[in-house]
Amino acid sequence: MASTRASLAGKIDVNAGPNVNLSFGASGAYLNRNLPSWENSLFNYDNLGERTDLDWRVYGKFTQRFQNNQEGEDRKAISNAYYTLMVDYSKTTASTFDNTHGDNYFNYGHVGRFDIIKEDSWEFRDFDGNGTIDRVQSGVNDVEVVFTPSETNIDLAAITNQYFTLYDDVFDNYENLTQILDGGGLLNGNIPQDVYGVWRNLGRSYNGSNQSDNSQFRITFVTSADIGDHAISLGAEFEQRTDRYFGVSPVGLWGLMRQLANSHTDYGRSIDLSNPEFATFGSFTQVSFPTLNAAPGDFSGTDAQSFFDYNLRNSLGLDDDGTEFVNIDALDPNQFSLDMFSADELLNNGNSYVSYYGYDHTGQKIKGRPSFDDFFNQRDQFGNYTRPIGAFEPIYIAGYIMDKFAFDDLIFNVGVRVDRFDANQQVLKDDYSLYPVRTVNEVGAINGQTVSHPTNIPSTAVVYIDDIEDPTAILGYRDGQQWYAANGTAVTDPDEVKSSEFLVPQPYLAQGVSPDDAVSSNAFEDYTPQINVMPRIAFSFPISDEALFFAHYDVLTKRPTTANRLDPLDYFYLQTGNISRVNNPNLQPEKTIDYELGFQQVLNTRSSLKISGFYREQRNQVALVNRVGAYPQSYTTYGNIDFGTIKGITFAYDLRRSGNISMRASYTLQFADGTGSDPNAAARLIATDQPNLRTIYPYNYDQRHQIIVASDYRYGSGKNYNGPRIAGKEIFKNTGANLVANFASGMPYSKSQIVVGSALLNPQNTILLGEPFGSRKPWNFRADLQIDRNITLNFGGEDSKKKSANLNLYLLMTNVFNTLNVRDVYRATGNAGDDGYLNASEFQNSITGQNSEATFRYLYTLKANNPYNFGIPRQIRFGAKLDF
Repeated sequence: MASTRASLAGKIDVNAGPNVNLSFGASGAYLNRNLPSWENSLFNYDNLGERTDLDWRVYGKFTQRFQNNQEGEDRKAISNAYYTLMVDYSKTTASTFDNTHGDNYFNYGHVGRFDIIKEDSWEFRDFDGNGTIDRVQSGVNDVEVVFTPSETNIDLAAITNQYFTLYDDVFDNYENLTQILDGGGLLNGNIPQDVYGVWRNLGRSYNGSNQSDNSQFRITFVTSADIGDHAISLGAEFEQRTDRYFGVSPVGLWGLMRQLANSHTDYGRSIDLSNPEFATFGSFTQVSFPTLNAAPGDFSGTDAQSFFDYNLRNSLGLDDDGTEFVNIDALDPNQFSLDMFSADELLNNGNSYVSYYGYDHTGQKIKGRPSFDDFFNQRDQFGNYTRPIGAFEPIYIAGYIMDKFAFDDLIFNVGVRVDRFDANQQVLKDDYSLYPVRTVNEVGAINGQTVSHPTNIPSTAVVYIDDIEDPTAILGYRDGQQWYAANGTAVTDPDEVKSSEFLVPQPYLAQGVSPDDAVSSNAFEDYTPQINVMPRIAFSFPISDEALFFAHYDVLTKRPTTANRLDPLDYFYLQTGNISRVNNPNLQPEKTIDYELGFQQVLNTRSSLKISGFYREQRNQVALVNRVGAYPQSYTTYGNIDFGTIKGITFAYDLRRSGNISMRASYTLQFADGTGSDPNAAARLIATDQPNLRTIYPYNYDQRHQIIVASDYRYGSGKNYNGPRIAGKEIFKNTGANLVANFASGMPYSKSQIVVGSALLNPQNTILLGEPFGSRKPWNFRADLQIDRNITLNFGGEDSKKKSANLNLYLLMTNVFNTLNVRDVYRATGNAGDDGYLNASEFQNSITGQNSEATFRYLYTLKANNPYNFGIPRQIRFGAKLDF
């Protein structure tokens, strides 16, 4: 795919004294590239997404070193001491858009201008009951659509234009927009039908335009000193991030505008029967009616008139309270802007056209930090909810201390790191309720009747009742995720603690709280900062002059990176039942405990053998979880419930340069197993409303065997040259070849019982055959070869004024043997190029029923032979590097 990249870095060092250094630096990187899309590559390769990334960083660093001990001074004194203080600020911005339309949102999906000619419809009847027949208006009808093709999306326009050229007669063909749609034409905001359900059709825009703006301010302090036999270092770090994002799905905006414009007049069809207007039509009395305005007077956010319609009329110079029919399909795309819409109009009851945080719904950065309650309560001057969502601003603080010292023949490296992570946002007090609830110690009576609780129920357990609106009895309890029946018996099914008339158990809400209340911060609390202590110990000792034993123990944590941002929209839609999966802002850091034990043996003066065994225990891994029985609806979120282990042994041989050759070779045997390879691994299981089961299977990256060999053969120059000569010339002077070969077993995958048509754009779901990740992909082999030569360039004068530079010319061949490596396979066949669909008996009727069976089979075969299922073929690059 086409790409452009550039990078720049610079640094200024200020020598402030013999032991003080002050540095200022900056760096930047730019990358612009097209986004690959296999489904668009055959017919629609001109309409791809484009992404631009810009990263930059500035920093200042102060370092002071202290004088070392003079010879003969006490070695117990401090020596080699220094400290460094650095302050840096970095920003990463990214934007993704259609490579033709960019951020011109209303050009996306624009097919052309559709002028609609309307006429009043009439009927002859006695209007006023006086026995005389009158000509009475019965409504307003579309009678003709005149189409002018768009110049911004000529492929889309051609489809509709072709429809209009098929018919000369307006009647029953293009009297209205519905007839055009029914005939296969496209309206603004429509996308062309896919080709046989296999490939995207020409003219289909990349339906996304988004931007992110992530910045980070960081202060780091590092100091080190030798105190006697101890090399001690310690450091601290403070980091504050600010992450913002805005994205819009622009193609559908045309359909939304068509829905919002003229809504207060029933799209121009509604007539005001209470205000007849009389005229003469020949010998008849003609009775007509003005258009009915369902929202007369000044605009209010609760009106039947949409905010978009109000703003559109103002932009067109029309009466903002008018009833003239505004045909959005006849307007230029430049007439529209996102600030014409209210936030709720773009959020569209969960079928959102925008997604944002740190920006408003129009894509403008917001200032300050709106509160959680602001999202549910803040309105503008017209009474529209503004729905502000603040930037994600987590805070990270860390400190560490390390001590390296020797005790007899043992060398120790001992330390501890302490991390403090604060997500700096609010989290639900109770994952199972959007509202404050009552616990056992708060419920002594219901409806004036004294109640008693089973003795085994904790006082902090939540009480569940028969009816949230009119409670009369306790049906059960919940302590964390453990449910109990009313008699105190532990149960696994939340349905056992609810009335049959309700979908979910009914919690006893706190005093003064109603299920009709808006979501508010009274059901939330601040995130509890997570403090993690991570010890580290590593030691080694010689067994003999030629053998060494070593071991280490590490605890590592990683801040959550998946679905951990508080999104008020999640809870807004959870209240209305328009969402099933939400973020979890209360995620904890993931933890890895790492052990290694090894032995190194010197074989001769130039080679050694190292054997090491490793064991990594992973805890608190993020995974999908079900919150079955939550109120007001069950939902799916993420939790720290996955775990696993990675264990194995590595044999490594190292040959230091001996003559012209050096080599390193290693073999690793590894077993990587756990309850989930990634946070969404349990999505299929969760979708069937199964409990949060944890079963250990191989990770999808469990590579059982890997052999790596890296060898380098190189000639020196002058007295170090031992290669062939021609006419006394060292023809291979400073020339060498480097070969890296990687031979590895295949990754696991889950076999499917059935063929599903994986190459279709909308295939059916697979059915597991055997155990998850119970099958293996083929082995892979790849070798990369680089041949290069160093040339010293001298220039700039004589002797002391002479300057030099080094020019490196290289020839790089990746996958030098052009091996066909399989990266992925179809689950039903285990084949990388055939999913079995075309030969499966159950699909033959569907295949033979296509417009052209031969064409369908050809196009499907092309799609199934996906190049992303294979490794890259041989590539040859020639380049040069100049160092000066």
